[in-house]
Amino acid sequence: MDQTRPHPRIAQTEATGQHIDLVSLKGARLFVGPKVNVKKPVPLVIHFHGVPWLIELHIARQSPAAVLITVQLGAGSNAYRQPFENETLFQSLLDEANKTLGLKRGWSSITLTGFSAGYGAVRQILKKPEYFALVQNVLLLDGMHASYIPEGKRLAEGGVVDAAGVDVFVKFAREATLGRKNFTFTHSEIFPGTYASTTECADYLLNQLRLARVPQLKQGPIGMQQLSVVDVKGLHVRGYAGNTAPDHVDHLQAMPAWFPLLRVK
Repeated sequence: MDQTRPHPRIAQTEATGQHIDLVSLKGARLFVGPKVNVKKPVPLVIHFHGVPWLIELHIARQSPAAVLITVQLGAGSNAYRQPFENETLFQSLLDEANKTLGLKRGWSSITLTGFSAGYGAVRQILKKPEYFALVQNVLLLDGMHASYIPEGKRLAEGGVVDAAGVDVFVKFAREATLGRKNFTFTHSEIFPGTYASTTECADYLLNQLRLARVPQLKQGPIGMQQLSVVDVKGLHVRGYAGNTAPDHVDHLQAMPAWFPLLRVK
């Protein structure tokens, strides 16, 4: 319950490094920590939705050799999906960051991370086969939703999850189960009601892959309550208790806890 779990929050702190607004997309910011070596291949993390200072702090502490682009575009998955319907935008971000840094040997890996509504950008980017091939790692923090079919008709009422909203993640997850990608997805127990929850989308994804959750009741990061786990090579799904706003935000605050499951190198 919200009243019993601690929900600690990180105090606002500016991570040491360069903070550069990118012109390719308003709301995109480049962060380069002091341990980044542009003479070597550099890992790139692009994060969607969440205050930049917090994500920069996470990366500075967990993956100090990585370059970070944060993208903060507002509320709702459409705010993140729509800009990337322009299929050149993602490449423009990569090119601008590369040029700004003066990289000598390019990116060693590309990781997409998204909290909550940020999944909308990740999904749209992965739909383009060339970008799907470029991305090695995906981390979704309590963010994967889809419509019901018929619209607004919940599963308990006979509706089904709209496959179009989830299938690119199923494809990426399948690659992860074969050891070719890394995909980590965390979800809470929040049910929006008018569209599929992160739990329902996780269930859909696992059913498509014919995988089953393993019940695992234990304390998670920052006092979160873990309920279930799936680990198949590069695929990792973690279910957590909680159906309140603080439970949701816990996933962003605890982001570094799941970085070891990726290959940001």
